[in-house]
Amino acid sequence: MHLLIPAAGSGKRMGADRNKLLLEVHSKPLIAWTLLAAEAANSISWIGIVSQPSDWEDFKSIIADLKLKKTIEFIAGGSTRQESVYNGLQALPETAKQVLIHDGARCLATPSLFNACSEAVLDCSGLIAAISVKDTIKIVDNNGIITSTPDRQQLWAAQTPQGFDVKLLKQCHAEGVRQGWEVTDDAALFEKCGIEVRIVPGEETNLKITTPQDLAIAEFILSHR
Repeated sequence: MHLLIPAAGSGKRMGADRNKLLLEVHSKPLIAWTLLAAEAANSISWIGIVSQPSDWEDFKSIIADLKLKKTIEFIAGGSTRQESVYNGLQALPETAKQVLIHDGARCLATPSLFNACSEAVLDCSGLIAAISVKDTIKIVDNNGIITSTPDRQQLWAAQTPQGFDVKLLKQCHAEGVRQGWEVTDDAALFEKCGIEVRIVPGEETNLKITTPQDLAIAEFILSHR
């Protein structure tokens, strides 16, 4: 299985002056934990890190320290996650039939989750790891007034990895460029193109590191693994 890791973001919401994936949790950079999980997943054979070239030297140093054995390629990222994934898709080997896309900031995903998504995507066009919502969700208007309360039994919180047929995902990204669509994940492009996307059970601990509080939670989770 081929894996793309969008890693071109900044650390603004984290209050950092550099790529947040270079910040450390449990004595290792965030990107290191993501790469270790991908290395341990027996389904993953090729990894593409999509990031700004200014970060490549730091990432290469991390990879050298980890002594990873799998093929890792560096791909220039775009100004948005959507652009970065588009660039990553163009850089995939011609032999790639399916691809997993996993945000580097979700550094707590396990090898088991990568393997489960890799297996499931062989039997469908697209999938996302996700967990059912436990909280009651409110729809609120611009004035802060609640307008509705959706049935939480039909609500799922999207995670990554997300897996897709490469040919279809390239077509959806091309259509997104043509139509000027702006989306926050690749599943949304499939939805807009009318292609079904399946849910694969995610992991409660697979949180996205966005704020300093998330770092503290990740530290706690890793210390108990």
